[in-house]
Amino acid sequence: MNTIVEEKTRYSEEELKEFEVLITNKLEDARGELNYIREALHKRNDPGTDVTAGSSKPMEDGADTSEKESMSQLAARLQKFATQLENALIRIKNGTYGVCIDTGKLIPKERLRAVPHTQQTIEAKLMKQR
Repeated sequence: MNTIVEEKTRYSEEELKEFEVLITNKLEDARGELNYIREALHKRNDPGTDVTAGSSKPMEDGADTSEKESMSQLAARLQKFATQLENALIRIKNGTYGVCIDTGKLIPKERLRAVPHTQQTIEAKLMKQR
């Protein structure tokens, strides 16, 4: 008796729902963080009623500029992450989520749980880095 084991090429609706919940939660967290950073940057740029323009020290200005730059970079990374998560939700809806864009193989669940927006298996990612 020959038993042919067919390799799974797509995740089930139930499995996709699990990933959708995971991604939605991460997306909400990222958006919350992004909003917090944007508000903090906005408050830093708002001179308000503080009249210290003449007594500003160059060292403080440099540190403030550096901190704003760091916050802006963090905001940009969070925005990119949020966009990647949104794209992953689209892939869930159109049935392509969890399939490696390079090999066409199913990305292991463990990898998707760790990096839910990934589009590559570890093997494909490592091959591209060579």
